[in-house]
Amino acid sequence: MFAKPVAGRTTAAAEGDVVVLLIGMRINHLWAVHQWLPVFLAMPRMLRELTRDRSRGLLGHVLLTASPRTYYVVQYWESKEKLYAYATSPDMFHHRAWAIINRKERAGKARGHVGLWHETYVAPEGSYESIYADMPPFGLAAAHGVLPVEKRGRRAKDRFAHRSA
Repeated sequence: MFAKPVAGRTTAAAEGDVVVLLIGMRINHLWAVHQWLPVFLAMPRMLRELTRDRSRGLLGHVLLTASPRTYYVVQYWESKEKLYAYATSPDMFHHRAWAIINRKERAGKARGHVGLWHETYVAPEGSYESIYADMPPFGLAAAHGVLPVEKRGRRAKDRFAHRSA
């Protein structure tokens, strides 16, 4: 369950563009549990759905909290096309969850009890680098694999300069 650290310094083995989705929620009214709990429980369901079918494009994710009211997930995707395909696929849970939220909003029943947000980034090769010291695979490295830092360069400048073959 707990990954062992990789001794020394490593870097992510990512090649080409990297697609990162930050997605989360904020509980605006703690007492409105019936409003925010379904939203809170939806993300683990989507992550399980994506983990069961790796062909959908999710490479890895990290669950985080920004405060006692704000929770989010950093997701790493194969491509923006696969991310978009999942988000719009009518047979996936995300599509059904957003349909419910949109219906509530149109009916005037979305009362601000929970806030939702996401940000998506496509980082072209040469626009990202990473280093991990005595860490188990984490974040980008967990999604793309781990390399000894010497393979990409000991300095950030060198890792930014790396280009895949």
